[in-house]
Amino acid sequence: PIYILGAQVGTDEAVRKQGTSCAAPVITGISALLMSLQLQQGAAPDAEAIRAAITNSAIPCDPEEVEEPERCLLGKVNIAGAFELITGQELAAKGEGSEITSQGSEDKSTIVFVSSKEGNRESGIGNRESGIGNKGNREQGIGNSGEELTEREQEIGNTGTDNQLTLSSDGVSADNITANTTAANNIVPSAGSNLVYVMGTVGYDFGTEARRDSFKQLMPPVEVNGVMVPPNPYDARQMGDYLGQNLYEAKSLIWTLNLELTPIYALEPVGAFADDTYATLQDMLASEALPENDDEYIERVSMAGRLSQKTVKLFSGQELPVLKLYSPRGMYGWTINTLVDNAIEAVREQQENADEAAIRKSLTAFLHRVYYDLRNLGQADRDRAINYAAINAFQAAESISEAVAIGMELHSIEVEKSPFCRYDSNCWDVKLKFFDPENGRRAKKIYRFTIDVIDLVPVTLGHVRSWSVPK
Repeated sequence: PIYILGAQVGTDEAVRKQGTSCAAPVITGISALLMSLQLQQGAAPDAEAIRAAITNSAIPCDPEEVEEPERCLLGKVNIAGAFELITGQELAAKGEGSEITSQGSEDKSTIVFVSSKEGNRESGIGNRESGIGNKGNREQGIGNSGEELTEREQEIGNTGTDNQLTLSSDGVSADNITANTTAANNIVPSAGSNLVYVMGTVGYDFGTEARRDSFKQLMPPVEVNGVMVPPNPYDARQMGDYLGQNLYEAKSLIWTLNLELTPIYALEPVGAFADDTYATLQDMLASEALPENDDEYIERVSMAGRLSQKTVKLFSGQELPVLKLYSPRGMYGWTINTLVDNAIEAVREQQENADEAAIRKSLTAFLHRVYYDLRNLGQADRDRAINYAAINAFQAAESISEAVAIGMELHSIEVEKSPFCRYDSNCWDVKLKFFDPENGRRAKKIYRFTIDVIDLVPVTLGHVRSWSVPK
């Protein structure tokens, strides 16, 4: 059992409780960490594999240590064992050897430990009533009692991969424990690329009332139904027109990228091409404000940049991470009406008898499915591959012409690490599966794109491959 501090009814004091309700969140967290390892290795999250790894690596219960052995089913959780089954590598603890000695009362304690025996690592969560250390094994642990440990966190780092598992002990102490524990030895995962390729809509913010009022004073009045009215700095059309005449003012705004009207990034053009990037942002903003039936109307945009460590506070008080944009490369605006028309022409070249209405419906459904159902922040490699594959497939509609020509719609998008890749690249296979919404017996059509996401802007490798699969 796992003992966790909980609220005691009718008092202000905490009480230690145990049971499946306490163990469930701990096991859930461990399972989530193991799933993240699968993602980092390029595999799809497999809950059954995680379950098998946890159950198959469990440490059998010792009747002398467990108060009710009949309630201990498979045993104690062995984190290191499950980690090794998932990754094929050992989970090792490294650090500086510092002594922690604590004496406490003989109450039951929750122990998170790592044991080493003949080179084999074991990790688990169990109940101990005595000190840690038996039969010459070196064990390291944290127990619960009356005194608080000065070390509030024990980090168990993985030397084989770039992952780190942190187990926290908040306000706990050792029960008759004299252990050689390891302090954190500055174990830091290898730095990520911080590359982002994301879809959304362009917006702007003023940050302060003073900045907003300054724009209101500088912007010219506008004519509405023959009447001159004061400018409205929150009107995207007015702001787009004003910035078109005064592009230098674009640097005084906080540019944002939004998902469903929610800002997710603050955009900061940097480098030698910052002016060109600001001009692109202004053009996107102005085009988003056009009527939806306009040929130049932009419904979605894509951004390729690098995530920085800075944050920016908006006028609402929300803080956003700053996405640095180094050039207009990778910045695309979906002029949806023009794209659909061009896609229809491309499909007609492949399918002369294609139904224009069915094609338009299929392409529009494709766009909405990608944007609304597959929303992501574009930070993980798999997400960047999905975003680029979706954009590339829509812009190169001839690659999916056979599906859209007969009115098929997007069923799902699957992404997995490519088994083959060129040197110094990061390749992912993205499979777009299409189905016939009016005939469920028709075979599904799959289109596979191989995307290399090693660079700031992802790139497609090879040709698009397609095949049919049973329903």
